[in-house]
Amino acid sequence: MTESLIHFKDAEILNGESPVIYGLNMDVMPGDFVYIVGKVGSGKTSIIRTVTAENKLLSGEGTACGYNLRGIKSRDIPYLRRSMGVIFQDFQLLQDRTVEENLEFVLRSTGWKDRGAIDRRILDVLESVGMQTKAHKHPHQLSGGEQQRIAIARALLNKPSIILADEPTGNLDGETADEILQLLQSLNKEGTAIVMVTHNRAIFEKYPGRVFSCEGESCTEVIDEGIDVVL
Repeated sequence: MTESLIHFKDAEILNGESPVIYGLNMDVMPGDFVYIVGKVGSGKTSIIRTVTAENKLLSGEGTACGYNLRGIKSRDIPYLRRSMGVIFQDFQLLQDRTVEENLEFVLRSTGWKDRGAIDRRILDVLESVGMQTKAHKHPHQLSGGEQQRIAIARALLNKPSIILADEPTGNLDGETADEILQLLQSLNKEGTAIVMVTHNRAIFEKYPGRVFSCEGESCTEVIDEGIDVVL
């Protein structure tokens, strides 16, 4: 039986010290494309932060990429995070380094040492997002869409089985957002599971996937397509 990449059962999700979601039940399987949707403050990002062990899980069950999120040891958290890719709304690229240097920094900080292997991996991920000609540019020389493509390349460096994308199109215009979604869809078709936080209804209507809706201190999967999602 295939194991879940992310598993929650009766989990209480915190934002700081305060619960924002009670009784979360969620399983993300290899190859899934999952949206977490809801209004601002409904707990969407708190779920992602719990998956990456930035937020503690104090009640219920939770695992991510084989790590138990309840009581995970501090020394194990970097290894948990290396097993997944994370994409942010604001890109979080180092502005004083080139694209290539941004990617090299991540590889070296996660244990890569061989110069040739580092160069090959950087080229591979840049090619996968169509940015192979931008390696020597600085982030400020790139458009928002190009910066997000670099952020996706960064998320792919250690060949994660799952990518967590927190409002990855929030700072992009509609056309550029479409390009990013098409890229994420193509990565998903190649086998990478995607969990994407969004409040943009048009995205999950145009690019279908499983939908979890956060509302009223709960987050449940929307099974019936006729059920309205509150945003």
